[in-house]
Amino acid sequence: MTTDHERTEWVRHADAAIAAAGLRAGGARKAVVDLLARQDCCLSAQEVRDALNDAPGATPGIASVYRALDTLTELHLVHRVDLGDQVAKYEPAYPGGEHHHHAVCRECGTVTPIADTGIEDALHAMAERLRFDVEAHDITLHGRCARCARR
Repeated sequence: MTTDHERTEWVRHADAAIAAAGLRAGGARKAVVDLLARQDCCLSAQEVRDALNDAPGATPGIASVYRALDTLTELHLVHRVDLGDQVAKYEPAYPGGEHHHHAVCRECGTVTPIADTGIEDALHAMAERLRFDVEAHDITLHGRCARCARR
């Protein structure tokens, strides 16, 4: 998973990219960057808003959260993740390419991050065999989590 150092570096990278784009660094955008840096997995705009609402200080409205996420996506600072539930989720796009994949429980909706170097090695080997230049990839497993499978 992502280290504290990688998270800190992503915030610095995001702040620099926002400034380079001539955008203001404060407000909802900064709150969203700081929140996403602390997460282990993707969040929807509503989940971002709810988490910010639980934190001390001024809480941006949902429209501001959506605008911030759209801007961060356009700047390639966050990935928009489609897990097949009709709700976009977002997570940091680390400049070094560090990432994880997802397992989604079809019963309770829990999203679990998956980090596996074996999967990455297999994908790179496949791309080489195909002589294919992979620009991005994502893997989402759909099924039941252990808790739901026991029920």
